Amino acid sequence: MLRALLLGLGLGLSAPALAHYPVMDCQRDAEGVECRVGYSDGTLADGAEVVMYSYDDEVIARAVADAHSRVHFPWSEQEFYIQFDAGHEDPAEFDYVEL
Repeated sequence: MLRALLLGLGLGLSAPALAHYPVMDCQRDAEGVECRVGYSDGTLADGAEVVMYSYDDEVIARAVADAHSRVHFPWSEQEFYIQFDAGHEDPAEFDYVEL
């Protein structure tokens, strides 16, 4: 009984080691910015919300990742960064100067 309890406790404590962090890669295209979002283990993030913020942390635009984990934003004339926040780790961010 004690052995089963310790095994269960050990498995429960190892769960955080299996966590995967959010990743994002963005590119500028003719119409704006396209980003692909997912997780470090290669899992797609279709249906995830991605947000474009001004440097004043005001929301410029929101998008939901499609079935290929892609989102598209129109180009903004103001300085911006794009954030994919999976909610359980540090969010993935991409700054417009990297484009």
